[in-house]
Amino acid sequence: MSTKLFLIYLLSSFSAVALFFALFLAGISDFKHDASLSPPSLNHGSENDKVWPELKPGWRVALATVIGFLGSAFGTVGGVGGGGIFVPMLTLIVGFDTKSAAALSKCMIMGASTASVWYNLRVPHPTKEVPIIDYDLGLIFQPMLMLGITVGVALSVVFPYWLITVLIIILFIGTSSRSFFKGTQMWREETLLKKEMARQKATFVNSHGELLVDTEYEQLIPKEEKSPMQIFCFNLKWKRILVLMVVWVSFLLLQVIKNTVEVCSEWYWVLFSLQFPIALLVFGYEAAKLYRDYKERMSTGNLEYICEASIEWTVLHILFCALCGILGGTVGGLLGSGGGFILGPLLIEIGVIPQVASATATFVMMFSSSLSVVEFYLLKRFPIPFALYLTAVSVLAGFWGQYFVRKLMEVLERASIIVFILSGVIFASALTMGVVGIDKSIKMIQDREFMGFLDFCSSQ
Repeated sequence: MSTKLFLIYLLSSFSAVALFFALFLAGISDFKHDASLSPPSLNHGSENDKVWPELKPGWRVALATVIGFLGSAFGTVGGVGGGGIFVPMLTLIVGFDTKSAAALSKCMIMGASTASVWYNLRVPHPTKEVPIIDYDLGLIFQPMLMLGITVGVALSVVFPYWLITVLIIILFIGTSSRSFFKGTQMWREETLLKKEMARQKATFVNSHGELLVDTEYEQLIPKEEKSPMQIFCFNLKWKRILVLMVVWVSFLLLQVIKNTVEVCSEWYWVLFSLQFPIALLVFGYEAAKLYRDYKERMSTGNLEYICEASIEWTVLHILFCALCGILGGTVGGLLGSGGGFILGPLLIEIGVIPQVASATATFVMMFSSSLSVVEFYLLKRFPIPFALYLTAVSVLAGFWGQYFVRKLMEVLERASIIVFILSGVIFASALTMGVVGIDKSIKMIQDREFMGFLDFCSSQ
């Protein structure tokens, strides 16, 4: 696509955003005259009280659409989903209770990540003849991440709200700062590389020492161009996807059955404990495969990486990945973010290039978020009309975000843009969730509510 067409597409996209803001400004004129439009606040009362606003045109829905669209677009590009933006938006602007907002947030993450995965399956790897989704990393992180999410959700019932708020601020600002630092490093490296390539393109010395200026060389054997369908089929690894689907179905069945038995009963803990061998079995299989391949490569002197991560797959590093997966999922389940805020920066940190890190993180996130959506649907935690509408917005945003950022990367020739987007989304989530959490904690103190750890069994 030419630069002119790209600019036309960019202008049309911003025109659509401007239309939403026009709807928002038009709705504000009725704000002061309608008492029913008083700003909603977080549900400070019982968490079991459902507050489901009606889906109808207005400034609240228009503003939520704009925020949801932009959050989904940039969140999926960074591989973090955007749950830290969606939950405050749904509670403060639309007026949902906290639990319903968290459930709807999962619907939006599922829609955006599914669209992003579908888009990435039609994109070739930027440097190698391998799928852009790293299935090895997906298989080693997804079981541990899903296991950690279930543990984190259970702990979220026990932890006091002020402590969760502190963890949000510390973790999100820490990961955002680290990602920004990695992005600046990559930006400098890309700048040096571009200068070197420009210098080599301008001047070239042949074997006789003669200086050639502005000389272009064509490949003796032209690279075979694949069709979109060939790229799509090459990126699909059905055996790996089938394993992930088995883990997904197993966790879903355990969660559904667990919700039908009495909390803290013997069967409850049996079903809860069964998640551990399922996750460890899949993780152990993939870990053994990576360790065996690593040893074979070292014995033959082949120093190529087994997968995108530029780490040695020793026992210590494999255990480190397992710990990061469980901790990431636990923190994600505890904070209601789904784990993407941990997995995305972690993949960048261990040496995965931004394009593959984004594609792999959204691929894993598609499984974890869809599991939560199905469970929330069975528990009737969200209104169907709002869920369908917000999911549709997120699907469109997922395609738009991937297309826009990839075209921007082609124009600027910089993959570090993905890392900066990742850092920005996490930082924005730290601000929104931090402000909301501090506000709610202050009100709880003023109302003299209990601020300590709760009992797990009596708090369900």
